[in-house]
Amino acid sequence: MHKKKKTSLKQKIVRAFIYLILILITITTILPLYYVVIAAFNPGNSLFTTKMFPDRLTTDHFHNLFVKKDYGLWYMNTLKIAFSSMVLTIILVVITSYVFSQFRFRGRKGGLMFMLIMTMFPGFMSMIAVYLMLLHVGLLDTHLGLIIVYAGGAIPGLTWLVKGYFDGIPRTIPEAAKIDGAGNGTIFFRIMLPMSFPIITFVSVSSFIGPWMDYIFARLVLRTPSKKTLAIGLFEMVTGRQNTEFTMFAAGAVLVALPITILYMSLQKYLIRGIAEGASKT
Repeated sequence: MHKKKKTSLKQKIVRAFIYLILILITITTILPLYYVVIAAFNPGNSLFTTKMFPDRLTTDHFHNLFVKKDYGLWYMNTLKIAFSSMVLTIILVVITSYVFSQFRFRGRKGGLMFMLIMTMFPGFMSMIAVYLMLLHVGLLDTHLGLIIVYAGGAIPGLTWLVKGYFDGIPRTIPEAAKIDGAGNGTIFFRIMLPMSFPIITFVSVSSFIGPWMDYIFARLVLRTPSKKTLAIGLFEMVTGRQNTEFTMFAAGAVLVALPITILYMSLQKYLIRGIAEGASKT
């Protein structure tokens, strides 16, 4: 009886310690987000004058983004790049993953190993090569060049994930369809794709978020002011001695995070299912 009390007390202490850590992590995560949101509605330009509970709120910073800045243009440029790269990434990744999962051919293992090795290198290591390639083919300072860079860079990692999902689908399903006379195209579009909706949802969201939030490659490729993305435009608002529009920057950051938040909240179930099933079957 005495041992049970000791065990119960120990479990309560461990549980309380875990809850304390989780609460601290939650606070340190939410507090900066709250501060940025409050700064977006806070009068003035300095973050140092932002109060946790301000006396007055204003929406002037959101209005000035579209009046004094080219925020609308940056937003449309980023939306075009992110959506186009998402569509191209889905097409390339799903087809590549399906081929490596369902077919056996010479060079298959080598190709998979090559893509696995490619995922181990960070993207910025290829910046010089990407710059020279786009320069030689005439795609430097174009949205198309940036779209190709994003889609190509997403293939190795996402292919392994989607392949794992396809591997988890029982092979008896496509084999039964073949017996009934269905071809490879029919099996792919009518059977395998509908069953792969969770992992395709994950690929869609992840390939949209990357270009939406990226600054490094956008800054490398784009030079013309009319082709700027949100990341470039917002960064330039707070860099340099004359650029001190920090509260307007916070307002722009809130508008950037809004569509991503909506995507995650509306597709959370499919995202969790897709990443869990895809990762467990690789």
